[in-house]
Amino acid sequence: MELLCMPTAKLPVTKWHGGHSYSIRCAGIAEPAGVPAPMGQKTQYKDGLFEKLFMSLFARKMEKFVTSEVSKKNNALWDMDYERFVDVSKRVMIGRSRKQQQEVVREVLLSMLPPGAPAQFRKLFPPTRWAAEFNAALTVPFFHWLVGPSEVIEVEVNGVKQRSGVQIKKCRYLENSGCVGMCVNMCKLPTQDFFTNEFGLPLTMNPNFEDMSCEMVYGQVPPPFEEDAVSKQPCYADICSVANTSSPVCPKLQ
Repeated sequence: MELLCMPTAKLPVTKWHGGHSYSIRCAGIAEPAGVPAPMGQKTQYKDGLFEKLFMSLFARKMEKFVTSEVSKKNNALWDMDYERFVDVSKRVMIGRSRKQQQEVVREVLLSMLPPGAPAQFRKLFPPTRWAAEFNAALTVPFFHWLVGPSEVIEVEVNGVKQRSGVQIKKCRYLENSGCVGMCVNMCKLPTQDFFTNEFGLPLTMNPNFEDMSCEMVYGQVPPPFEEDAVSKQPCYADICSVANTSSPVCPKLQ
């Protein structure tokens, strides 16, 4: 019998109980080495029920903002795969400005929470070092389905070293979308804004477009978009399906 577990557990593990063998399989990277594939190669994942449920929940919320009927399918929660999840994100992006894309993500995130959740979060997690480190630790297992493997790292916030950083090894969302605009407008900026302004816990995300890794720093106030290095990032000319190679900056960031 095969059981699913959180992706941070070690595998494989086989236990005997009552004469039966139970194989505990953790959903996650399906690469032989157990780490993301090198740049230029697509990492293979084997998603379990936990991951598919989250993909389905987010995709169904986002589909309400999709103008095209093509992607609106009433699949069972466990039938969702990551490619379809990313496809819904792309359709949300179509015809919307940078600000409008970010607002959609904000509405989706709010819709996933019970009423009054941001206010309760502010009470439970005031912007302290402990809150920043605690949320960094939670990010690793609970966002594995979205961004892939990550680890807590030590960072410096306002001159103080603390373990409130998260290093995403190779972002699954960026790798599958291949789109700088989607990374910035539908992940980095709205996530930063949501934690900083809705939850009251500053968060800065620093994607590395050279290797698709990303550093998240809880407790650090994000810079204005115009002063952020990502505002000048060009398209992925070779992998983005809507890339504009004649523009020095990704058009979706303008």
